[in-house]
Amino acid sequence: MCGIVGLFLKDKTLEPHLGEMLAEMLVTMTDRGPDSAGIAIYGKNSKGRTKITLQSDNPDQDFGTLPEELDQIFGGSFSLKRKDTHAVLEVASDVVKTARQTLQTIRPGVRVMSVGDTIEIYKEVGLPKDVAARFELDKMQGTHGIGHTRMATESAVTTMGAHPFSTGSDQCLVHNGSLSNHNSLRRRLRQDGMTFETENDTEVAAAYLSWKMQHGSTLDQALESGLDDLDGFYTFVVGTKDGFGVVRDPIACKPAVMAETDRYVAFGTEYRALVNLPDIENARVWEPEPAHVYFWSH
Repeated sequence: MCGIVGLFLKDKTLEPHLGEMLAEMLVTMTDRGPDSAGIAIYGKNSKGRTKITLQSDNPDQDFGTLPEELDQIFGGSFSLKRKDTHAVLEVASDVVKTARQTLQTIRPGVRVMSVGDTIEIYKEVGLPKDVAARFELDKMQGTHGIGHTRMATESAVTTMGAHPFSTGSDQCLVHNGSLSNHNSLRRRLRQDGMTFETENDTEVAAAYLSWKMQHGSTLDQALESGLDDLDGFYTFVVGTKDGFGVVRDPIACKPAVMAETDRYVAFGTEYRALVNLPDIENARVWEPEPAHVYFWSH
């Protein structure tokens, strides 16, 4: 019983308020997931630069001199913006792979939350209101974002077990439900080169979509294929650089509601997550159909 929220902005004047709106939606879902929470925000990007969102249990030690050390190794310009236990490291896009390999060597305790031109992921153990406050979610700006409150059923309550999961550039996924074939699918994906950080079934779903897209599928096609290949009951909300998608399993036993106006598209596990959005009383509100892929992009 987890809580999912998502917000895709059509109206650019709302972009400075994205974090504020998402924070309120996320906190509303606390009773559906009080053990941990996380959000993915899609914001501005700098040409030729890529963001690597990092997490550390010892941020003072791990983040203090990291940009300078990387500058010495690569002879380039690295910048770091810290938020509590997380930090966003900006690197030249052509050195992302080698920078990640170097991080494993010089900062073995640091975990990569996401990589991409626009995505930043922040997630931690704790009540959603505390997680939102730690990362100052209400001050974040962007074009779209998704969030998750977790009540653990498949794996331990840890930072890495919290959602969203990101397994591809500017991609992430949050999930309410349970997959029954995640162990066999994880083995299959590992054989094809995919790597995993946890035993969480949601990470398998995220990796499956990334794997399909690496083999030429669009996100829509990957989600359609998932309806055949992913066994269980689930609602997925997926974030990409350009937008977000929603799909429910063919039985659709997990609750979900959507609202759309000419200014935004919103998703909530329950309608109460949407009630304070602007002009919600005039929105088109509906329950997503089972086994139907919805997607909005800029």
